[in-house]
Amino acid sequence: MSNSELQRINSFLSAFARRQAARTVDLPGGFAVYDEAFAHSRGNNHVVIDTATDPAALPAVAEEALGHLSHRLISVLDNEIGLACAEPLIRAGYTHSTNLVMLHTGPVPAGGAAEVVDLDALRVPLTRRWRDLLPDVDEEVVRHLVDRRAARHRGADVVHFIGARTEDGEIASWADLYVDPATGTAQIEDLITSEAHLRRGHADAVLTSALRLAGDNACATRFLTAHATDWPRHWYERRGFSVIGHSHVFERG
Repeated sequence: MSNSELQRINSFLSAFARRQAARTVDLPGGFAVYDEAFAHSRGNNHVVIDTATDPAALPAVAEEALGHLSHRLISVLDNEIGLACAEPLIRAGYTHSTNLVMLHTGPVPAGGAAEVVDLDALRVPLTRRWRDLLPDVDEEVVRHLVDRRAARHRGADVVHFIGARTEDGEIASWADLYVDPATGTAQIEDLITSEAHLRRGHADAVLTSALRLAGDNACATRFLTAHATDWPRHWYERRGFSVIGHSHVFERG
């Protein structure tokens, strides 16, 4: 079960990256995605490895694909391939991190006080969040990191931004939901709560609403990714998610 689920999830992630991109170039073992409208966004300009590749050749392949950018980002979806690529990429100056693929194995919760919102509703809290995280970057970088969310509508048949509001109507917590009804697959991505509204149940409202919407779309495969060494993985585990796989991220610059 888990192996077939993981294959379905990796196929979904690969297809989403291709569909979201403004332009793609096939590479040995994968492809590069580009979007010049958001040149400062690593998530919109990077290399995806989704099949077997030559680990020793990957640094040079990535350099040719991303050499015009100030950053290098490589996502390797398969765990064994990612582990094999680690040594040559680290020698080439990349940092290595591991993400967990977490499948929702609990029952789909009822209710959820969050709602589907548009990008304009998220613009102010997103901008504030990025300025807090990256205080030294200029306004163009922040604008790219906020506006790039619009491109995510290309990535899947159904894309929702989900937000939980305070009593005053401010968006306190938010996430994306990507749905492929044909395969019954749904991804929850970028669940974030504003610093001023932590520990008040807003993230639970967003997660519950996202899972319910995924269930309403008959998605039996409901998943998210989480950093292997960060605390949210335990928060997700308490809410019905289980680790079924690993992917790898390599960054430089």
